[in-house]
Amino acid sequence: MAKQMHKAQKAYKNLEFLTSPDARVIRLISEFLEPARRFRHEGIKDTIVFFGSARILPRAKARQHLKEASRRLQGNNRRSTKAQNDLDGAKIDLEMSRYYEDAVKLSGLLTKWSNGLRQKNRFVISSGGGPGIMEAANKGAKLAKGRSVGLNISLPFEQSSNPYIPDELNFDFHYFFMRKLWFVYLSKAMVMFPGGFGTFDESFEVLTLLQTRKIKKKVTVVLYGKEYWQKTINFENLIRLKMISPEDLKIFHFADSPDEAYDYIVRELRKNYPGETTEETESPAVV
Repeated sequence: MAKQMHKAQKAYKNLEFLTSPDARVIRLISEFLEPARRFRHEGIKDTIVFFGSARILPRAKARQHLKEASRRLQGNNRRSTKAQNDLDGAKIDLEMSRYYEDAVKLSGLLTKWSNGLRQKNRFVISSGGGPGIMEAANKGAKLAKGRSVGLNISLPFEQSSNPYIPDELNFDFHYFFMRKLWFVYLSKAMVMFPGGFGTFDESFEVLTLLQTRKIKKKVTVVLYGKEYWQKTINFENLIRLKMISPEDLKIFHFADSPDEAYDYIVRELRKNYPGETTEETESPAVV
């Protein structure tokens, strides 16, 4: 009896191989080529990126947490250290929630402006796709009847995508550096809200690339919340110790309100990219 022959499996269909260390380079290339194809298909030419903490809450949720923490402390007759700490933390959450609301408003303003441009799909809002400031950025764009990008990352503690990202522009990366590449690759402006290690990592890589002129294009950078950034990072001391030069502070601009940030970003984009920022009611710019 003839031995039955089994058809060999093609390498590109072998999931065990594709998820192995040997195929890491293929996975890396995939995290460039697949997003590139999708951006091209969706007509996304450039973005305005929002960085910021995943831990910052919407104001309504922060108020609810404060109310619950106050109730727990009263129930413990004000003797519980944990209940007092929870209340103190809830007060900070409410204080920081203004940045969530500001991010929603700024994203909405920029999206409305983008929607009014002669060229469509320009300066689309982009975020890390998760909660906090990232969610606020995507939410603001959706409320303004625009699309936005979510560049999420798979983490051990599962950062899920926020509900304001359209499916076609919702990405999930494995490699942090490929995700950061896509933050920078399409960006023409960046807004850096208060955040922790992740926000610092993303923000200071961009500032370093601009400082060293590894990024050739013009990228407008706003550090949102002057008091936060100046208390957290002593820029003047960096200059005093000659770790950076005074000129390096011109890489970014501080802003403390959505209107201030919006005016600065739009002014800089119009100056740097006159051909792409013509509004539908204007005559095309001569460049």
